[in-house]
Amino acid sequence: MVTKKYLTDLIYHQCTIKELTLRGINFQSELKIPVEYKGLELESDLRCDLFIEDCLVVELKAVDQIIPIHVAKLMSYMKLLESPIGLMINFNVTNIYHEGQKTYVNERYRLLED
Repeated sequence: MVTKKYLTDLIYHQCTIKELTLRGINFQSELKIPVEYKGLELESDLRCDLFIEDCLVVELKAVDQIIPIHVAKLMSYMKLLESPIGLMINFNVTNIYHEGQKTYVNERYRLLED
């Protein structure tokens, strides 16, 4: 996978889609996230970058720093999609394995079977 620091989120998104496809992993890209309030489905432009195997929400970034709003967005997507786990990947780092990825879990995670 291309990992130049100056590329945009969109380029990394396309590369990630290619890698998932090559590996036969089930995913949805740019999944529109439904928002409901007291039985009313609200108009929303919320879209997660990737929803993998109907379980993992992935947000891809190419930013200098992950800030609290990025994490809040990921956690909101996880809650709305009833997903127990999320992954934030920031490609704008020197070493993606050590500093470019972080896993998040919510209250649904503890309900998973061992």
